[in-house]
Amino acid sequence: MDARREFADFLASRRARITPEQAGLPVYGGTRRVSGLRREEVALMAGVSADYYVKLERGNARGVSDSVLEALARALQLDEAEHAHLLDLARTLNASGRLPKRGPKPQVRPSIQRVLDSMATAPAYVRNRRLDILAANRLGRALMSPVFDDSHRPASLARFMFLDPAARDFYLDWEPMASDIVAMLRSEAGRDPYDKSLQDLIGELSTRSELFRTRWAAHNVRLHRTGVKRLQHPVVGELTLDFDAMELPADTGLAIIAYSAEPGSPSADNLRLLASWAATLDQDGAEAHTPSDAAADTALGGSTRRRGES
Repeated sequence: MDARREFADFLASRRARITPEQAGLPVYGGTRRVSGLRREEVALMAGVSADYYVKLERGNARGVSDSVLEALARALQLDEAEHAHLLDLARTLNASGRLPKRGPKPQVRPSIQRVLDSMATAPAYVRNRRLDILAANRLGRALMSPVFDDSHRPASLARFMFLDPAARDFYLDWEPMASDIVAMLRSEAGRDPYDKSLQDLIGELSTRSELFRTRWAAHNVRLHRTGVKRLQHPVVGELTLDFDAMELPADTGLAIIAYSAEPGSPSADNLRLLASWAATLDQDGAEAHTPSDAAADTALGGSTRRRGES
């Protein structure tokens, strides 16, 4: 990745999304050439000269101070994720030419797998910042079985989202979730621009998916810590689940993602059905395939809910 261009394009994209009204600036008559703020308006609000801001938006950010970055973050109304991304991009620009020494890839320790397995009623898995699923409990493998259908290992949420047509059936809110996936990868690319595996993934998705390319060009970033996901599971039907991401401080870059359903809800009932189905599967082969509807009906005593059935 070109660090100067990344810094420049991110500033320009954030400037373009803010109107003078949103920035609290007076609006006079006449037609504006830009939909967002002008460069000189950002410079004024950030307390820097217009010439200096133009240099920054061209990627000439060598030696930029923390105080200027903070002023830009306020002027551009950056949220937490965007603020962190701006600092990451500036840090890369101001780093020495030597590549940082990389440590070993984080591994899922046996104790973490035991924690996952102890979560008998909650689907859970461990993912890295490239959104690879590195470990899961039985219910987590059952919930994410469409992702595990792909023979590519480790199972990749990003590859599934953009390269597997089944993703649009599995994720009922595919559009916003696809945008979230790209924003998470964009955040990680700013945090660790020297991760070759991440760059290879971004290159593959950019080459094979126009939808990914379009979203990548928007330069949006996001932290993905908690929320709600609506899934259409091929065995038990619709699930509306809360999810929480729990970072593992001892294993940099890894997080446990755990799902839960509102007690007494239809999703809680379906989650219990999913647990019953998962219990019937051989653990060694569970992640290799999703059974046919007939096999699922047998496992659940004929209670499988298919799309379109009440």
